[in-house]
Amino acid sequence: MYKRQLHRRMKKIIGQLNAVDKMVDQDIPCEDLLIQINAAKSALHKLGQIVLEGHLRHCVKDGIAHGDADKTIAEFTKVIEQFSKI
Repeated sequence: MYKRQLHRRMKKIIGQLNAVDKMVDQDIPCEDLLIQINAAKSALHKLGQIVLEGHLRHCVKDGIAHGDADKTIAEFTKVIEQFSKI
C-alpha cells in the first residue's frame, strides 16, 4: 500500500510537470506558470515528507530497537539535513 501511495503521488507530480511544459509552449502568462510550478514543488515536498515519515517509522525505529541507536540517530540527522535543503 505504501508503494502504491508513492507511485500515485509521483504520477500526479509528473502530470503537473507535463502540464507546466505544455504551458510554456502555449505562452501562458508567467504568473500562471509560476503558480503551477509552485504547486508541483509543493507536491514533491509532500512526497518527501511521506518518505521521510516512512523512514522514521520503519528504518529508524528498527535501527534504534535492534541496532546502534547513536549511529541510527546520526544517520537520520543527515537525512533530515538533506531533505531540508529542498
